[in-house]
Amino acid sequence: MKSILTIGLLVMSNVFMTLAWYGHLKFHEMKWFKQLGLIAIIAISWGIAFFEYCFQVPANRIGYSGNGGPFTLLQLKVMQEVITLIVFTIFTLVVFKTETFKWNHFVGFIFLILAVYFIFKK
Repeated sequence: MKSILTIGLLVMSNVFMTLAWYGHLKFHEMKWFKQLGLIAIIAISWGIAFFEYCFQVPANRIGYSGNGGPFTLLQLKVMQEVITLIVFTIFTLVVFKTETFKWNHFVGFIFLILAVYFIFKK
């Protein structure tokens, strides 16, 4: 149960992180965002990132083996990076229609899956 909860919280965390880091690149398509300056965009992104931390911190506390969770610190980090790239790829393909998924991206994901395999291998 802690494994599923940790992964779910990491996914949610990464959804907010991706929105905070890259969502503002689409803000210019919304009329009222066009007039905002960089400081306002940073403040909005920071506000979104707050929710990332609201999911990330509990995910790490619940999932970390030092707190009774199922994952080592290295496993948590590698899992978080893979989730980040999956969420980012989906976000990019859905929100930024001009981006494409190419063969080298697919190969890179295979290597990420292999990285997870080797990190989790006992």
